[in-house]
Amino acid sequence: MSASATAIRVLICEDQALVRAGFVTILSAQPDMEVVGEVTDGRAAVRSAEELKPDVIVMDVRMPLLDGIEATRHLAGPASRSPARILIVTNFNVDAYVYEALRAGASGFLLKDAAPPELINAVRTVARGEALLAPAVTRALIGRHAERLRPAAAPVPPERERLKALTRREHEVLLLISEGLSNAEIATTLVLSPETVKTYVSRILTKLDLRDRVQAVVLAYRAGLAGSGNGERA
Repeated sequence: MSASATAIRVLICEDQALVRAGFVTILSAQPDMEVVGEVTDGRAAVRSAEELKPDVIVMDVRMPLLDGIEATRHLAGPASRSPARILIVTNFNVDAYVYEALRAGASGFLLKDAAPPELINAVRTVARGEALLAPAVTRALIGRHAERLRPAAAPVPPERERLKALTRREHEVLLLISEGLSNAEIATTLVLSPETVKTYVSRILTKLDLRDRVQAVVLAYRAGLAGSGNGERA
């Protein structure tokens, strides 16, 4: 397989042979991508990722020896010196702990039954350093796991202290991000230009020391900012 020096190097981590072969076939056919490895279990995923240094890791959640969540935490978690860019692929209806993978450092996730163009776009998006968390999927994910993400009623969660660094408008943009709105939808809601919203999102991530909007969604819920049902907005 030939690829240019600027091709996106992809590692496929999937234990189902048919699914893995499909991913390899789809991504290898792209002129800007190169599949540099395939593995079938979590331990091999960690080992291969450390050896091959791929630009994007396509990671299944459920794998033998070490699941995708733990592999993601090892490769992209807080202890990682050089966090990997990981795209989680999953059967959403059966993976009750997908959000744990996002908290572990994944850049986003995609359903296994997604169309080939969606997979291709997802890999390119993650390779650019952007998060892939579609608004509709955000709403579904948070709807399923909001109670586990929200803090206990009593003491003030430490995450809330971090939000004090935000301006009133940034606070409002963060809330809308946590509700699953895209930049375009936020722009419409707040009567701002998309570029202005993009700037606000960038500032929020920088101030809160977050890698992407996936982490922003989790932080907002853990801070009690989102999902309370009280409609609070700055």
